[in-house]
Amino acid sequence: MFPTYDVIVVGAGHAGCEAAAAAANMGCRVMLATMNMQTIAQMSCNPAMGGIAKGQIVREIDAMGGYSGIVTDETMIQFRMLNRSKGPAMWSPRAQSDRNLFARKWRNLLEEHPLIDFWQEMVTGLIVHDDRVSGVRTGLGLEIPSETVVLTNGTFLNGLIHIGEKQFGGGRAGERAARGITEQLMELGFEHGRMKTGTPPRLDGRTIDMEQLEVQPGDDPAAKFSFTDTTPLEDQIPCHVAYTNPKVHDLLKEGFDRSPMFNGRIRGLGPRYCPSIEDKIDRFADRDRHQLFVEPEGRDTCEIYLNGFSSSLPEEVQYEALKSVPGFENVKMFRPGYAIEYDYFPPTQLSSSLETKVVKGLFFAGQINGTTGYEEAACQGLMAGINAARRVKDEESIVLLRSEAYIGVLIDDLINKGTDEPYRMFTSRAEFRILLRQDNADIRLTQLAADIGMQHMDERVVRVRQKQEDIKEIFRILERQSLVPEELNPLLQHLGSTEVKQSLKAHKVLLRPNLHLRELRSISESLNQQLSAFDTETVEEAEIQLKYEGYIRKEQEMVDKMTRLEEVRLSDQLDYHQFGALSAEAREKLTSIRPSTIGQASRISGVSPSDISILLVHLGR
Repeated sequence: MFPTYDVIVVGAGHAGCEAAAAAANMGCRVMLATMNMQTIAQMSCNPAMGGIAKGQIVREIDAMGGYSGIVTDETMIQFRMLNRSKGPAMWSPRAQSDRNLFARKWRNLLEEHPLIDFWQEMVTGLIVHDDRVSGVRTGLGLEIPSETVVLTNGTFLNGLIHIGEKQFGGGRAGERAARGITEQLMELGFEHGRMKTGTPPRLDGRTIDMEQLEVQPGDDPAAKFSFTDTTPLEDQIPCHVAYTNPKVHDLLKEGFDRSPMFNGRIRGLGPRYCPSIEDKIDRFADRDRHQLFVEPEGRDTCEIYLNGFSSSLPEEVQYEALKSVPGFENVKMFRPGYAIEYDYFPPTQLSSSLETKVVKGLFFAGQINGTTGYEEAACQGLMAGINAARRVKDEESIVLLRSEAYIGVLIDDLINKGTDEPYRMFTSRAEFRILLRQDNADIRLTQLAADIGMQHMDERVVRVRQKQEDIKEIFRILERQSLVPEELNPLLQHLGSTEVKQSLKAHKVLLRPNLHLRELRSISESLNQQLSAFDTETVEEAEIQLKYEGYIRKEQEMVDKMTRLEEVRLSDQLDYHQFGALSAEAREKLTSIRPSTIGQASRISGVSPSDISILLVHLGR
């Protein structure tokens, strides 16, 4: 009934969609298996993409030939660049999406690909022979053969939903949990654990008095995620901000004795940086209010996602507390918030390609690895799909370094440090974040994607090369253009900067802090005219490179030093117990994780600098 596929992807969330698309764009024949074709790429939680560090990941996915950025651009209803008040390394794009349109656009892209087939049924197990995967088994007892398998099961593995004292099996509201895979993986020798996440109630926007709330508009003009020619966003929809108060907190506390979080029914750890409303009230008892973000679910619906009010309290407690939020006096709920527990597998059981160490040809991506967030899942799916395809072709895996991408930071953190709580990406996790800006993701990664054989990258490579040439030309313009004191000093005086007595070249003036290129363009018609030939994004990137040249150079020197450690290989057969000078913890961790390089070993928790020195001595370095 079925041919032998190159890659089978189990699960059609953000990780699964990117994995299927990537493997197909690498020329592989792909089967995407999902329990429900109507929920492909569904935004299970908030209707948004990007955010702090997450926006950088979406741009990196796009630069690597993935689809998350394109889909977001074509379906977003609002765009904001976060952290504009900080340095450009911190700038992070974020978009509100039309939930239904987002899923529909993703499904259309996948269905248009001639190398992707679909199968709607629960996958209940793997076919494994001699420690190598050779297909999947479904609930109907069908066996679908494949060279490789990518598991992207999200929160569905033995998922358990909690609302107050009620609990029932499910992968998300209205959908059943997946059974069988966890049990088989345990039999094969995998370790597993439980994690928890949650979601807020969905509300009827017609019953909220938006006049009482703060308006949160999008950027004007709106930027975008994809480096391709996606449609510019117009007619943005505003979000709003509401606030809780002591009365709301008191009403919520009345239900704490029935909260599964506090009475021990939930054993899995939840995301530290996205706590439930009851957790916030408990942990931050000194605060008399918390922000709530009122986010529309789309253009053609009145449904509202209440970001910041994630809860697993009884539905009547949630409802009564909501009515005490100013503007929500007459609010109606579409469905209550809930918590969900699910199985995950500690990612230290993976190699840097996201292939499991126990079963060859089997890859994990997304929440099965202990991460949280659409963006974190999507980038893992992209890399798992690429590496599954390369495994089929008997080619070396593609591993992004920490100095090359946030994607590299995320995967490196997971496989070396593991996680016992849902992992979320932040800019602070990246030691080379000045190099890993959102504006230069295309320059960092597009050529690599083309080199490894991702389809449809030729035009993107041409675009990147043109951008690099344009940046060089902008540098030349700034080095040639003189600014005389008469036009420059009024601006400097306004900014509180030292005035000049003679003409200066524009690139020298631009090195002053708190002075930006847009201000120089406003006082020099000649400069403005010359730069008008370039698009806004290219001009902005040229300015960043110029102003932060010294910092960028120093960070690159650090990268070069680290790269030397990454080039020192470690045998996967090395017996670490032979080194008596290594700490006991280092021997245990190195034996378990089996790092492939000295650089990777140095980032394992419990491996000290002295342990690294011992290994270098052994290697004659």
